[in-house]
Amino acid sequence: MKKKKLNLKDIKPNSEKEHSHDDGHDHSGQTNIFKAYIPAIISFTMLIIGIALDYFNVAFFNDWLRIGWYGIAYLPVGFPVVKEGWESIKKGDVFTEFFLMSIATIGAFIIGEYPEGVAVMLFYAVGELFQNAAVNRAKSNIKALLDVRPNEALVYRNDDYTSVSPEMVEIGEKVQVRVGEKVPLDGILLSEKGSFNTAALTGESKPDTIAKGEKVFAGSINMDGVIEIETTKEFKDSSIARILDMVQNATARKSKTELFIRKFARVYTPIVVFLAIAVTFLPYFFIDDYVFRDWLYRALIFLVISCPCALVISIPLGYFGGLGAASKNGILSKGASFLDAMTKINTLVMDKTGTVTKGVFKIKEVKAIGWKESDFMKYLMAMEEQSTHPIAKAIMEYKEDGEDFEAKDVSEIAGKGLKGIVNGKTILVGNKALMLANNIDVPTETDSIVESIVLVAIDNKFAGYVVIADELKEDAKETITTLHKVGIKNIMMLSGDKDSITQQVARELGIENAKGGLLPEDKLNEVEILKQNPNNKIAFIGDGINDAPVLAASDVGIAMGGLGSDVAIETADVIIQTDQPSKVVRAIKIGRSTRKIVWQNIVLAFGVKVIVLILGAGGLATMWEAVFADVGVALLAILNAVRLQRMKWAD
Repeated sequence: MKKKKLNLKDIKPNSEKEHSHDDGHDHSGQTNIFKAYIPAIISFTMLIIGIALDYFNVAFFNDWLRIGWYGIAYLPVGFPVVKEGWESIKKGDVFTEFFLMSIATIGAFIIGEYPEGVAVMLFYAVGELFQNAAVNRAKSNIKALLDVRPNEALVYRNDDYTSVSPEMVEIGEKVQVRVGEKVPLDGILLSEKGSFNTAALTGESKPDTIAKGEKVFAGSINMDGVIEIETTKEFKDSSIARILDMVQNATARKSKTELFIRKFARVYTPIVVFLAIAVTFLPYFFIDDYVFRDWLYRALIFLVISCPCALVISIPLGYFGGLGAASKNGILSKGASFLDAMTKINTLVMDKTGTVTKGVFKIKEVKAIGWKESDFMKYLMAMEEQSTHPIAKAIMEYKEDGEDFEAKDVSEIAGKGLKGIVNGKTILVGNKALMLANNIDVPTETDSIVESIVLVAIDNKFAGYVVIADELKEDAKETITTLHKVGIKNIMMLSGDKDSITQQVARELGIENAKGGLLPEDKLNEVEILKQNPNNKIAFIGDGINDAPVLAASDVGIAMGGLGSDVAIETADVIIQTDQPSKVVRAIKIGRSTRKIVWQNIVLAFGVKVIVLILGAGGLATMWEAVFADVGVALLAILNAVRLQRMKWAD
């Protein structure tokens, strides 16, 4: 059974519509939809008139006039199908739905059942129109992505801003973005701050405020004031280009259910054709009052019912709807097969930094001994000012009043810390080894602190310490609780951070199994051990380059798309655009809903078809029941699949 492949190239973004008017309505689209329904409207009108003339036994409506009337009514909807069936036969593909519907309806004309022949083809054509409408609805989320694809970039060249295609902009160039315009390429914000609508990229409707020096992603819409960015990637490597590529490729990766149904249809359809031939001729040898016309009619009903279009269309449409629903929620799956795989996950392994924590160091505690906290921090900040270490950056974010201190003669002591002069005082900043090397007593309370700690001594006397910690993401703890509720009982944390910190974060989140201090190969070994149990279906969530091997080895690799490295994103099967771990729960729920709807459609289609096939073979079903078993069930299955687009998932 061949259907036109869903292809994003067929969907044009708004900027490329051929006939758009200033009122914002796509009149050409409305006109095209109306034109598509004209043949069905003509056939339906003529069919109703013909049935009315038959019912009232109008004298002139008989013989050749009646045949001609119904023949003309048949052509608008029947000719395209017959033509398509003939083209398929010439290509060697005989058993298509076009062939089945052509034989069944032409056969109905041969035995004099003209109204039923027209009706079957009419309802089939209307069913096809509804299927196309459902496919277009399923494409809506992807079209929304295409609509945010930037069309131009204002680049600063030759002392002026020039409008060029985003593909022509090089890394490191300065680009201006006006209010309401789309950011054309990924970059760093040069302006003091900016507010951006990132809904198309992340699924989040709340505007995102970005500060100077932070990342801005292509496809975001500038909400407030003219801003400037410095590009960090070429357009082909930008976030929006990557999303479009992944979504397009996703439609080509079929689930096992979808592949099975397509293979099944190729075997099932010819079997039913031969059974229909048997229904026509075999009774001749066993029944005394055999009437060829009656048994041919039953065979034609058999053929109409046999069309597997309800299965072949509604199942991929169900998965396509699931992919669209996921992308609408900021979750990108690289194929329908991974939607299926998410439903089978029972073991979740996760990285720590950047996955359940923000990956940004913050001051958790300041303890000054014998000094005012503000003065203590001024000495420390003077020493850390020139350092680019993440811990130094966290310390420099501390807010204090008054004039800053200035450090002199600062030297680094390898593996221990810094030594320098601030306001005439000797300052030591570093770890416990630095303090002990200078005969400075350190309070024992510091030994129980598992987070990163910076010790400070002033004039060879211990002056206090600062605790630096990575913050948990707001939804991290709730995610673990919800994962347990949806049936993921086995959760494990693997981190390259030191084991004491990893264990503390695991305790805070309620994760019983955690290991820290791991190299990339150690993480991979841990997952390989889990995979030795064939009952374990493993998903791994990570964001760094060091997570790529484990992402590839897992049944489902899930990458954080915002802060995640390009390598991790390329290796993963599912991308969380918002960097929220709670979206993993949503991905599981969407996958389960998709699979549930697909199997509902399979049971519905098979169940109704089997019942009506039996009735048809026994002479208890007419063409009208056959139409319902084929087109009616297809429409019900399509409406069921479209529900995915309207569902709401709460984490």
